[in-house]
Amino acid sequence: MAATSAHTPGTHDVPGTARQADPFPVKGMDAVVFAVGNAKQAAHYYSTAFGMRLVAYAGPETGSRETASYVLENGSARFVLTSVVKPATTWGHFLAEHVAEHGDGVIDLAIEVPDARRAYAYAVEHGARSVTEPYELKDEHGTVVLAAIATYGTTRHTLVERTGYDGPYLPGYVPADPLVEPPAQSTFQAIDHCVGNVELGRMNEWVEFYNRVMDFTNMKEFVGDDIATEYSALMSKVVADGTLKVKFPINEPAIAKKKSQIDEYLEFYGGAGVQHIALNTNDIVRTVRTMRAAGVEFLATPDSYYDTLGEWAGDTRVPVDTLRELKILADRDEDGYLLQIFTKPVQDRPTVFFEIIERHGSMGFGKGNFKALFEAIEREQEKRGNL
Repeated sequence: MAATSAHTPGTHDVPGTARQADPFPVKGMDAVVFAVGNAKQAAHYYSTAFGMRLVAYAGPETGSRETASYVLENGSARFVLTSVVKPATTWGHFLAEHVAEHGDGVIDLAIEVPDARRAYAYAVEHGARSVTEPYELKDEHGTVVLAAIATYGTTRHTLVERTGYDGPYLPGYVPADPLVEPPAQSTFQAIDHCVGNVELGRMNEWVEFYNRVMDFTNMKEFVGDDIATEYSALMSKVVADGTLKVKFPINEPAIAKKKSQIDEYLEFYGGAGVQHIALNTNDIVRTVRTMRAAGVEFLATPDSYYDTLGEWAGDTRVPVDTLRELKILADRDEDGYLLQIFTKPVQDRPTVFFEIIERHGSMGFGKGNFKALFEAIEREQEKRGNL
């Protein structure tokens, strides 16, 4: 993949170990790739507010005449921020068209695989639409094999085979120094899951797509009262690879009294797309304090939520008073508990936002917090006049 592409760019339980002879093995998330209007400024925001470290760059100075791309990392989490560098009116580029139609958003959920050619062939044979056939990129650091398939909306999955490659990101990129001094301790360590919003009636279609095309398994589902408030509702199913390294919840709106958060997203994004990215942290208290001090805005939860929290969430490593102070949510299931909090949208359009999550055994998604979370989102929708 050249520096001008987008990557510059019956439910049942899933076993905790890899399945035998997995036809679509994955190694994990490779990168979340954003199409943005100004990659330099976006890179500064994620460096400053999220504590990420700039590690690589490709742009006009490195021979990329069409785009500028900044690669930021925290632990194994990697964001790639790409924008065009020529006016779309005189030159044209699908990334510029994407930003014009959707605003800043995720264009690629790139997945690292051990064999990109094999993964691509399996996906296409099982009905995936090809975006880019497999090809190689080489430099002094080794060889990377890339291919891409389409998923919901304008989102794609680039399949990345980088075994033996030791460059800063991909051939065509050069190492880059951090834009700001990173925090003394990492704010988060990995990508936990990436959530997609799709149109009414299309959730099952895309769940079946992942079942068929990537051999993913249905992990969880949330319907009806599980995921509704007095005013709005949605439905959600979670698909994952056999090792749970890659998890994709898929949401669709449900009929309710007022406009749901999914309806609002679809309206302002202009169709299906990635709604939020969940980031794993091993210390959510430190992470929230650091990010809030840097200007990140989180959704607020009423104090009344915490009055009975201990009765159903039980003891957690963080005292309830601290959870209350920082507006962090807690949930417990049969495997353990988790702590989580959600940012407000990180751009002017009420579309993409982030989740910070700390897991202690639980592999859930905070089912017990859905009502509190959605009510918090509804309060923000009402401020925007979109409820």
